[in-house]
Amino acid sequence: MHYIIGIDGGGTKTNCIVTDLEGKILYECSSGASNFLVQEMEKVSETIFGLIEKCKNHLNFSYPNIKIILLGTSGAGRKNDSKRLEKVFTEYSTHRGVTFNCFKVESDAVIALEGAFPGKPGCILIAGTGSILFCKDNQGRTHRVGGFGKLLGDEGGGYSIGKKGLKVISKELDGRSDISIILKLSAKKFGINSPEKLIEEVYINKMEISAVAPIVLKAAEQGDKESLKIIDEESEELVLHILAMIKKVGKPALNVALVGGLINHDNIYSRTLRKKMILEIPGVNIKEPEYTPAMGAILMAKKILSSKNL
Repeated sequence: MHYIIGIDGGGTKTNCIVTDLEGKILYECSSGASNFLVQEMEKVSETIFGLIEKCKNHLNFSYPNIKIILLGTSGAGRKNDSKRLEKVFTEYSTHRGVTFNCFKVESDAVIALEGAFPGKPGCILIAGTGSILFCKDNQGRTHRVGGFGKLLGDEGGGYSIGKKGLKVISKELDGRSDISIILKLSAKKFGINSPEKLIEEVYINKMEISAVAPIVLKAAEQGDKESLKIIDEESEELVLHILAMIKKVGKPALNVALVGGLINHDNIYSRTLRKKMILEIPGVNIKEPEYTPAMGAILMAKKILSSKNL
């Protein structure tokens, strides 16, 4: 029996699906982050190899039985980077005495788009650690807005929200702003209770900035003024992504699926965003994704196998 492995590599979690050649799901598992924009490619390769090994052991098959592995991860929209990760992973596997039939790397946005709207036009708005909007038109062409990374963009994503939350903390610790619930919650979770501790966590311990985003959302749920301001600003940035896409594709009505840990389930941020989309973009239709991004990777892998007659 032969297998297909589809992997959705995120900034905090990596999801993996194993199917037969028809796409029937046989096993699912997950592990930690595998985003090569924030980790070394060697570390990402270790995470991916570990997941494949876990699948192999659970289903009791040999590595040659894997027909194709397709990984979707942040940053892979740039061809040079995706090819480099393919090369690093291949070298990592070879050093462990394993050669895979086919290992492909695609953008996490592309696999999410394929999963949400398989074979159909539609858009996915992703807001996890970062943010990006991808759209597939009636001709199957893809268009993008955003996705410039944490230094230049990613507005509306966890990093941007977390960074603003940390700025609120720094001002409060200095006495430059009113009291915010964000500091209280951060003190409890991260032990941040002084300027020195904040600097230590951010610059020395290299804390994950996006990990502060859930604290901002929790504080906003409790009516915290500063947090509600952040939620309003960042959700508006995501609305601007959609408005820009409407101009780009010249289509006033769009089907949009919300993807990513910040907006694909019920919380104050996703509710605020949905409300803004309905009020500010009359032509938008919010749709549930048909399949998960990991399953989107499976669907793309099947297309590759079919095109190559493998």
